[in-house]
Amino acid sequence: MNFFLYNWKATTQFSDFKIFFFISNEKKIFFLAPMGTASFFGASEASAKKDIVDSGTDFRKMQALVAPYFSLNFVNLPIKIKNMTSREKVAQLRTKMAENNIDAFIVYSADPHMSEYLPKEWQERSWLSGFTGSAGFVVITKENAGLWTDGRYFVQAPIELKDSGIDLFKDGMDGTPNYIDWIISEIPENGTVAVNAIATSHANWELLKEKLEANNRKVVDFPLLKDVWTDRNFNSVKNPIFAHPVERAGKSVMDKFVDIRNKMEEMDASVHIISSLDDVAWTLNLRGSDVQSNPVFLAYLILTKNDAKLFVDLEKLDIDSRKQMDDAWVKMMPYEMFYEELKTIKNEKVLVSPNSNQSIFEALKENNTFIKAPVPGNLMKAIKNETELEGFRTVMQRDGVAMVKFLYWLTHTAGNESLTEYSIGEKLRGFRAEGKNFVGESFGSIVGYGENGAIMHYSAKNEGSKEVTNADTILVDSGGQYLEGTTDITRTFALGTASEEFKTDCTLALKGLIQLSMVKFPKGTRGVQLDAFARMALWKEGKDYNHGTGHGVGSFMNVHEGPQNIRKDMNMQQLIPGMVLSNEPGFYYDYHYGIRHENLIAVRELETTDYGTFYDFETLTVCPFDRKVLNLDLLTQPEKDWLNNYHIWCKEKLENDLEGEIKTWFLEQVKPL
Repeated sequence: MNFFLYNWKATTQFSDFKIFFFISNEKKIFFLAPMGTASFFGASEASAKKDIVDSGTDFRKMQALVAPYFSLNFVNLPIKIKNMTSREKVAQLRTKMAENNIDAFIVYSADPHMSEYLPKEWQERSWLSGFTGSAGFVVITKENAGLWTDGRYFVQAPIELKDSGIDLFKDGMDGTPNYIDWIISEIPENGTVAVNAIATSHANWELLKEKLEANNRKVVDFPLLKDVWTDRNFNSVKNPIFAHPVERAGKSVMDKFVDIRNKMEEMDASVHIISSLDDVAWTLNLRGSDVQSNPVFLAYLILTKNDAKLFVDLEKLDIDSRKQMDDAWVKMMPYEMFYEELKTIKNEKVLVSPNSNQSIFEALKENNTFIKAPVPGNLMKAIKNETELEGFRTVMQRDGVAMVKFLYWLTHTAGNESLTEYSIGEKLRGFRAEGKNFVGESFGSIVGYGENGAIMHYSAKNEGSKEVTNADTILVDSGGQYLEGTTDITRTFALGTASEEFKTDCTLALKGLIQLSMVKFPKGTRGVQLDAFARMALWKEGKDYNHGTGHGVGSFMNVHEGPQNIRKDMNMQQLIPGMVLSNEPGFYYDYHYGIRHENLIAVRELETTDYGTFYDFETLTVCPFDRKVLNLDLLTQPEKDWLNNYHIWCKEKLENDLEGEIKTWFLEQVKPL
């Protein structure tokens, strides 16, 4: 017996409420109405075709009520659920806005820890809009709705927003209004803008507050989505938290505490709040898996001059992680007690990042003085010690072996067997899983065949994934999490014959990677000062790419890490030896093809001259480039020398771990140009 579950909203003269009803394949209808409303539908007139029961708002109770009527175990029924569309969700949200005199509601892509990659229960923007990109936010007003996102998603967003009633605003492009200015133009004077403060950074809150109040509007904390997205289960993941031993971390928890407390003393701070998940995990030498592909766990950390308190789901801590916390004199407390603990902090100088959520500031503001500054551990985490750098080198070799096996398989299988973008990503995961200490992917693989390569952060689904043959080019951006480190690599390959136009664009992008790899720069240089090296060849042809050139990468940690980056936007953080970044120029011809080349690089000290100290980059990634997609005539001799030397290095690193036909193929790939 099949059931189709529908969710309707009914309106009476008294109130609005939801009605759940099931239609079986025997044409029998069963209504489930909220508590106290069954009589409105005539429960006394229930017949064999219509039964009405009060169920409250507990969906489990609804399940229990349905099962006896059909003498079946409800849990085992093949239920097909008709989910609300984005348009229906927005309509329900607007109803809640009207009930509460809210003129605009902002849904940021955030959780209470201001994470980039979110636990499922905090993917509010994605749930509401249907847009699944990693960056962007939605604004809903009474009449209009907009999504603001960056250039990585200008192709993807219109596809996912189709029929949602939400307009795309291309952030950073000429003619795109600032979202706060747009809100001011949309809502009346004395209007109210609502956000969920626990999922809004203090920096965003203050900016909103300042601009809105200057224009006779206001911002309030009102988490309206809780009344629309009613079936989410918070903090439901129970994956274990485990120790990341000092043999891999390179520094003990106690030593990290000393470093952080020294910074606190310099800043005259008596209390330090750490809410970012990767900062908590790094500080405590712990890892988890509460967020897909990110080895972190839901937690907060409070440090004082003498104490450390970890707020976490205590059931997740294994024996080794508990011992590690005990050895470092860390008091372990339930995750839910964090905000109650904040209320006990009085008359302190509290160091907290402005990127922490607004609810933290609200809990502390009456009794304390704020020192708003970046978390000291954030920069410490970014500067890898020699143990961590050696871990990167180790896993890059292991990852390179997996990539070579994968690329051999892909180039010899496409056109001979049925493949899809999704199945290719799964196959790549399998090759990595053969490697020692593989934990999982560092992000969902981006496999874009043909025109899908132009969708910068394309995510192929199991159903409807594009078939891959040997007739086009393919972009594969992927990475792995290993106990010793994190990888992130992109290669663009020809499975068929690449056009001359494609080869030209592919070579221009590779020239950018090579130029950035070869650059020498003085101490004190910032990423923005190096970004042009990666773009210059494209710029000369009037071309560019709408994403950053480089992001920081963690050590068995998040694949995206700050504070350093290499991009057009101003970032005052200097590049420091030990920092690991990506080097990933690309080019995207919308609806035709996409190109990206990516290696990981580490900042290192090179030399000291009469003019100061100079740095360069150590290339970490070990995997050949496909020469079939290149126009070698466009490469200068120094660029050819770099590519030849890189392939010689790849040969030295990987040859002994390959055999048979794979090794023969690999040696062809690394032959001199």
